[in-house]
Amino acid sequence: MTHIPEDHPRYASLITREKIVEGVQVGITSQQGLVAQGRGEAFDYLIGERTIESAVIAERVAVAYLLTAERPVISINGNTAALVPGSLVSLADVSEAEMEVNLFHRSDARVHRIIEHLKAHGAGNVLGAKGDARLDLSHDRAIVDQEGIYGADVVLVPLEDGDRCQKLVEMGKVVIAVDLNPLSRTSLSATVTIVDNVTRALENMVYFTKEMKKDNKEQLRGIIDSYDNRKVLADAMYAIQENLKNQAAREGIEWI
Repeated sequence: MTHIPEDHPRYASLITREKIVEGVQVGITSQQGLVAQGRGEAFDYLIGERTIESAVIAERVAVAYLLTAERPVISINGNTAALVPGSLVSLADVSEAEMEVNLFHRSDARVHRIIEHLKAHGAGNVLGAKGDARLDLSHDRAIVDQEGIYGADVVLVPLEDGDRCQKLVEMGKVVIAVDLNPLSRTSLSATVTIVDNVTRALENMVYFTKEMKKDNKEQLRGIIDSYDNRKVLADAMYAIQENLKNQAAREGIEWI
């Protein structure tokens, strides 16, 4: 990894880019994942590279869903495996969720590399290699495990494809998405949309899960019942607008 001084004003962003590049080099992340990372980074910049209040609300609701689920599953692609392997493993552990590798640019070799990468970060059983079930989609993200995503009632899908998110919702599953674009198909389709950088969101969710495990089912369901995903998306769009207005004001640029 390229040395980046910690006092660099873009330190966190540059470290994230380096992790994705390293993921490509070792065969975990696809080259297309580089483009996806850049798109997400642009939206993170627009939102102020921070976790906004409505994202915290969504993260807590997501945790409530995971803790009340009968068969929760965390879906993992190449970018998330490269960026937050430790947080994924920790979240699966504290929430007692299964982990499953699911890829758009899929090969058996790449699936196994990601599984081994996760195990190197402390994971136990990781699903995704069987591919013994299929969603009604025309690409390889349709390939899932029967005992994993296919049979899940709650699926966490950080950095998701919109059409698979829609399909999972149509199947009656609760879908939790992490997506920095509040107007993407994924964000608009998901049951819970966390408009936050996955590096912050997963770390927050691990913390909240440890905190909320002491709550009873009735308390957790109360958190779920009070949630409005459309309100969260509206708040994210407002946060982007206000961040741009404030930046413009600081630079003496008139906001029209």
